[in-house]
Amino acid sequence: MVRKSALRNSGIPFDSSILEDRWVNKSAVERRAGTLGKRRSVKKEYQAAWLLRAVTMIDLTTLSGDDTEGNVIRLCAKAKKPVRSDILEQMGFDSLTVGAVCVYHNRISTAVEALNGTGIPVAAVSTGFPAGQIAHRDKLAEIKKSVRAGANEIDIVISRDKVLRGNWRGLYDEICAFREACGESHLKTILATGELGNLENVIRASWVCMMGGADFIKTSTGKESVNATLPVSLVMVRAIREYLEMTGFRVGFKPAGGIRTARQALDWMILMKEEVGDEWLSAELFRFGASGLLGDIERQLEHFATGNYSAIHRHPMA
Repeated sequence: MVRKSALRNSGIPFDSSILEDRWVNKSAVERRAGTLGKRRSVKKEYQAAWLLRAVTMIDLTTLSGDDTEGNVIRLCAKAKKPVRSDILEQMGFDSLTVGAVCVYHNRISTAVEALNGTGIPVAAVSTGFPAGQIAHRDKLAEIKKSVRAGANEIDIVISRDKVLRGNWRGLYDEICAFREACGESHLKTILATGELGNLENVIRASWVCMMGGADFIKTSTGKESVNATLPVSLVMVRAIREYLEMTGFRVGFKPAGGIRTARQALDWMILMKEEVGDEWLSAELFRFGASGLLGDIERQLEHFATGNYSAIHRHPMA
């Protein structure tokens, strides 16, 4: 096999036989997920180092109906300086930034302007986020508009009805069209796993998205009743590992929704380290989709630096 890991995932031809071979032992997955964070202990300066790394892999997100230009500008300011300077100085760091800022389409231009010159990507949710219940032509048009507006990454939602009806070829064709519409912008496919019914659908949808050329597969929109969980994430990450073994292409992973504490962030990082290796502990291949996670991480870092916990209001716009 020729190693292609330095390249974007270009996808592979649709092959239904690959999907037929994908089954999930739910009990085994749940047992394995239950061991994460228990067998491996990350303490003191090592925990601080892992949490600093976690900050660099956050897609700092605002996806609310009351988003304003001012909210996005403040969020971008936080993205550029996610941890207070006094905390970083006590830890011997000059600066760090988050992985990306994620917004709705009509806030892209504000984010692009606010982040100009920083190198922080702007991600835009698309294709009728969060439900995806708009026409296919409108989904393509929305992607193209977001790319023209300056979005470096496009977070699309898949058509869940295609998964629930087993229309895998239809889903594959949809993802291929989305990938083409993205051009040079990276495609992150949101499975909305809480609405897919079972883990077999999760693993098959993961494979179809990767076959179609997705750069990342993502658990959730954050709007479902059940969002990112460790068992679902384990299934998706093992699909990524198998896809790498088969094709040589690396695909990123993004858990989103419900990850709010530093302890949870460490659990997901342990999952990535143990299942796919240190290579996935970087913003190129792993992101947290979160709005509230950064605040707790910053509190934990301040405790490491000073020995004291502070109130959450001392860490605004997290």
